[in-house]
Amino acid sequence: MQKSSAAFLLCLAATGASAAQLTAAETRWLTASSPVLSYAKQLKLPIDIIVQPQAGPNDVPMAMGFADGRCKLVLSMRGNPNAEAIFDGVPEAQQGVLIEAMAAHEVAHCWRYAQGSWHVLPAGFVEVGNEQSDSPELLALSKQMRETRREEGFSDLVALAWTQRSHPAEYAQVHGWLTQVRQDQPASHGSHDTRAWLKLASNGAVFSSDQGLFDGVKALWSTGLLQAE
Repeated sequence: MQKSSAAFLLCLAATGASAAQLTAAETRWLTASSPVLSYAKQLKLPIDIIVQPQAGPNDVPMAMGFADGRCKLVLSMRGNPNAEAIFDGVPEAQQGVLIEAMAAHEVAHCWRYAQGSWHVLPAGFVEVGNEQSDSPELLALSKQMRETRREEGFSDLVALAWTQRSHPAEYAQVHGWLTQVRQDQPASHGSHDTRAWLKLASNGAVFSSDQGLFDGVKALWSTGLLQAE
């Protein structure tokens, strides 16, 4: 990582880590993410970077959380086999564009949160509440999974739109990899089953270059909402 890039990334960090304390994997992921993080900074999105000293058993390598009105981009790389397993079969030279797409996905979560749109449906959509169960807990869990799936669908589209704008020659690679990741989900209509949206974006030409990154996916996201419920 160049010193200028390291300084930029670490000035965002909520931890007191220095560049020397970052592992090689963390440095590689942050370097690959830096174009997206620079864009987020231009938009004044309230993002802090958290580097966990030890990953938990179910942690993904990169995730977005929210606390005190700010977004927390959390890296859980240390002791995390998923940090490498997620790229099984992908040569290291081709992983950078995938990490960048993952960063765009997480920044899209932050943008939704900063806009006050987290778990908010587009205009004209309503939650019909047709589900029935004797268990309020199951109904609440189903609603939570549905809300998460919608946000994941939006963020997957942003990741692909970012790729189309920044690396159009690698669009098919990123789309194929993301599709495989989503196909490996344990259950259809699970919280991360975004296949309805990925099918709509099999070709990067579906994304308009005339609109901003986030606004440009809204129409496609709405179409996917009708197919994913």
